[in-house]
Amino acid sequence: MSSPYDHDESEIEASRAPLLDHLVELRSRLIICVIAMALGFAICFAFSKQIYMFLLHPFAIAAQLLAAEQAAHAQQAAGFDLVKFLSGTRDLFLALIGAREVPDVAGAEKLKLVFTAPLEFFFTKLKLAGFGAVVLTFPVLAWQVYGFVAPGLYKRERKAFLPFLLASPSLFLMGAALVYYVILPFVLWFSLSQQIVGDAGISVELLPKVSDYLSLVTTLLLAFGLCFQLPVVLTLLGMAGMISSKALSAGRRYAIVGVFVVAAVVTPPDPISQTMLAVPIILLYEISIWCVRLIETRRKREEDEAGTDVVAI
Repeated sequence: MSSPYDHDESEIEASRAPLLDHLVELRSRLIICVIAMALGFAICFAFSKQIYMFLLHPFAIAAQLLAAEQAAHAQQAAGFDLVKFLSGTRDLFLALIGAREVPDVAGAEKLKLVFTAPLEFFFTKLKLAGFGAVVLTFPVLAWQVYGFVAPGLYKRERKAFLPFLLASPSLFLMGAALVYYVILPFVLWFSLSQQIVGDAGISVELLPKVSDYLSLVTTLLLAFGLCFQLPVVLTLLGMAGMISSKALSAGRRYAIVGVFVVAAVVTPPDPISQTMLAVPIILLYEISIWCVRLIETRRKREEDEAGTDVVAI
């Protein structure tokens, strides 16, 4: 009796081609990727100002939040009210995580960024366009990679590979959203709160460079987006048989320590932002254990069915 693997082998044999044909196909797919990247770069550079303004929104929220906090402290300067203080702390936290609107403050200073070299902002827009082009054209790039390697995969492997093409960008967007709506406003609010303004004639103000701000944003986006790929990586390793759900469960305590170490390295040096990264990754680690366990269960069922067929023969 023929097995499903015999059918897969016949499909792969039918898809075999001379080396020259593979090189021609690789060249055509690389040309498509280059054209897509060029178009994405041109589009992102044309709208680089709007994209940069979009990335400045967390900074504006942080500045607005600090102004509202200072105005509230000024109103309470006559006397300390514990209830109002606790309520203000709660409102501050809710505003930082985007669960509460930040009230407009009259007379609040405008947000200021600087560049100290004549072409610094121009090169910053070039870097921004390059980063945006990769994000914008990722579906095209991923599909070209899949189209090139798919003929060499078994049918069941192709079916298993496709969900990861959807899960990987989705998880990356989840990490990026966490950065944009939670981490960046908190980090920037904390940085702005360290300023010294109008104290004994001394002024210490935060005036970030446009290039430094873009580096901070892209670094956090990449760090969080890549860390959120943990379920994809662990599930692929589980499919390859390199790890098991039992091993993942046994190493949970070491994984938690490792997650906090990674969070301490890739986030700014404050415990809140580190915890905001570590907690979702730990939850994703638990989800990965269940995914690997489901793969093991399905694999065992397939082996049992194959063994039953052999016995029947």
